[in-house]
Amino acid sequence: MKKILNHLFENKTFSREEAQRILTSIAMGDFNASQIAAFITAYGMRNITVEELQGFRDAMLDLCIKINLSDYELVDLCGTGGDGKDTFNISTLASFVVAGAGFKVAKHGNYGVSSGCGSSNVMEHLGYTFTNNEEKLKQSLDQAGICFLHAPLFNPAMKIVAPIRKDLGVKTFFNMLGPMVNPVQPKNQIVGVFSLELARLYAYLYQQTDKNYTIIHALDGFDEVSMTCDFKTFSKKGEQLHTIADLGFEQIEVHQIQGGDSVESSAKIFTSILIGEGTDAQTNVVLCNAALAIMTINEGSSFADSYYQAEEALLSKKALKSFKKLISL
Repeated sequence: MKKILNHLFENKTFSREEAQRILTSIAMGDFNASQIAAFITAYGMRNITVEELQGFRDAMLDLCIKINLSDYELVDLCGTGGDGKDTFNISTLASFVVAGAGFKVAKHGNYGVSSGCGSSNVMEHLGYTFTNNEEKLKQSLDQAGICFLHAPLFNPAMKIVAPIRKDLGVKTFFNMLGPMVNPVQPKNQIVGVFSLELARLYAYLYQQTDKNYTIIHALDGFDEVSMTCDFKTFSKKGEQLHTIADLGFEQIEVHQIQGGDSVESSAKIFTSILIGEGTDAQTNVVLCNAALAIMTINEGSSFADSYYQAEEALLSKKALKSFKKLISL
């Protein structure tokens, strides 16, 4: 590790193969916590390259527990986190809306590190028991339309670095990796990222896959459609700028979608939206993100039609039914 750190301190970068070997060594327990913390911290003070991100991703995917859900047409709604905005769990809620609309969702998630409550925190608090059993995940998809993939159960690297990331309490390159290392590699994906630079890195990498994808970055730093500002998307159609007016809504204030500073408050908002008692701002932001996911799956569908599908799934309580079924399983 001394050689690796000196390399970074000299502002040198690693090749894709070198990055893959380093992360594999971390996952295999070759370095202690202090060494890993120093490595992670060094990346907090410099930009990651495409080759390094590719290498880290390759290592994570090579090491992860393999789950075969290829019989399903899957979508994942996953953000990098790390935007420091303390919103409630928008992408997780949108996942249940999409499942309620009849699509199969493989939601990848983890505990919050730089935020008060990650998707795994709220799911665990609301009674979900994490599993990496393939048959149970298939049962969840068949009966609830959604399965939840708690990242540390599928990847040894995530498990090893989890306590270190928690102690550091800031976003790291593992935030960048999260959406890319879903163990089932769904064909459809909507990804929220915390910076425009990272959005473009993601776009470059996703162009090299056969996925249907939409990468989202709100211009004031949110890793989702926040409705507080304009946002950019990157997809097979290229880079596009969208305004809230384009979607047919008025801009909202940041405080209207906050509440993710603790697990308890996040869970309360989560439940209230599912049962139809969320505020207009909370509900609309969930539906907008769900609509973009539906548009990603149904290439060529309009935002208005996709929003209608999402709205019907929430108002008819199909999203709630999906959630309750997943918890009961």
